[in-house]
This record gives sequence, C-alpha cells and structure tokens, in this order.
Amino acid sequence: MKKPNYGIDAPEVIRNLIIFSVLGFLLPQFFPLIKIGPVNFDTRGFNLMGLGCGVMTVWMLLYSLYGKLKHRDRILNMINWKGTEMVLDIGTGRGLMAIGAAKKLTTGKSIGIDIWNMEDLTQNSMANTLDNVILEGVENKVEIKNENAINLSFADNSFDIIISNLCLHNIYNAGDRKKACNEIGRVLKKGGTAVISDFRHIKEYKNNFEQYGLHTELFPASYFTTFPPLPILKITK
Repeated sequence: MKKPNYGIDAPEVIRNLIIFSVLGFLLPQFFPLIKIGPVNFDTRGFNLMGLGCGVMTVWMLLYSLYGKLKHRDRILNMINWKGTEMVLDIGTGRGLMAIGAAKKLTTGKSIGIDIWNMEDLTQNSMANTLDNVILEGVENKVEIKNENAINLSFADNSFDIIISNLCLHNIYNAGDRKKACNEIGRVLKKGGTAVISDFRHIKEYKNNFEQYGLHTELFPASYFTTFPPLPILKITK
C-alpha cells in the first residue's frame, strides 16, 4: 500500500553537503600535498570538513525522515483544540502541518497554501500534496491552494489557527517578510493563535508581530529533533 511521503527538506543543501563531505575525505587521500606557486598546502585538514559535512548531512536527513514528525506534533500540541477551528498552514509543502491539523478537527477545516518551490522540498508540488491528503484520509477536511504569504486572499479575521514551519525565511526581502507577518495578523481571528517555526529571522518575526499589536512567546529549539535547530514563536491576538 502506498504511504504518505512528506519529502526531504532542502535537497540542494543536502546534495552540496554530500559533495563537500566526499571531497573532504578523498582529497587528502589522492592529493595530500598541493603546491600552488611557492606555497604548499597540506590537505589533511580537509578530513575535518568532510566529517562536519557528513554529520550535518545525516542530521538533516534524520530531521526530514523522523524529526519533522516530532516537530509537527510539538507545534500542534501548543494549541488548545476544540475541533471546530478554521486553520491556515502557510508554506504547506507536501501537507505535513495541514494534514496533522486536520486530524485534530471534527467540523473544522484546514487550508494549506504554498507556491511549491522545488529547492525547498523533494517533489514539491500541489499534486503530491493532494496525494498525501487522500492517503491520510482527510480530504473532507483539507483544502490546498496556490497562494503567496505576502498577499493573502482571505478576509480579515478568517482563521482561528495559523501555523507555518520553515517558510517565511524563503522571503528574502525584510520588508516582504514584514508584510507576511502583517498578513498573518490580519487574517487571524481575535483570540486566535499562530505558531511559527523557522531557523532564521525568528526574532525579526517576533518584533513584527509585536509591532502589529499581537502577544508573542518564544520557545527554544529542540536540538534532538530539528536540524537546523528550529525555535518556535507562539502568537496570540
């Protein structure tokens, strides 16, 4: 039976780490001393680079295969679920968070949005996300849409819960990241909760939400289940 597949995160980064790891171990074996003009380079130190890149490769793969499931549960357990919530997952990828949220719902609905950049996740596409929704048996509680975080089409105060993991750092302009934070504040209902996790700019997001008038609480990363380490920001309106 076909099983849900939530992909490997940052495949290009993992590929590059593997290349540098292999080079780090092989270069000293074949070229222990490289001469460039009058300078001799001892390449034995590259073994440390190979080891470091190898460790990071394994850690990232473990996160993609196992750790992000634990991380998803940590995020979802920060929410007091009633089952009737309207949920928005920003940067849903292959649906991990949106589907996890849907399993907490009875009459509620989970909407996952993304623009599906291939460099973010292997086989990242709306079609593969919809396959996971069907395989997980939550198609009656999940909707998947192609939408950009900096310009949401939803009305003000539409969602009880907003979740996002490893998404907002892909917005490279600080002004646009602020727009995305403001959009989250706009579509979040009064009394609602947003939970954002990312490995960059988390304090910037915190400042943006506070400027918007929202209450924030920052939680440290779990170094055993996430790599790179992913702190969590909880926001209430």
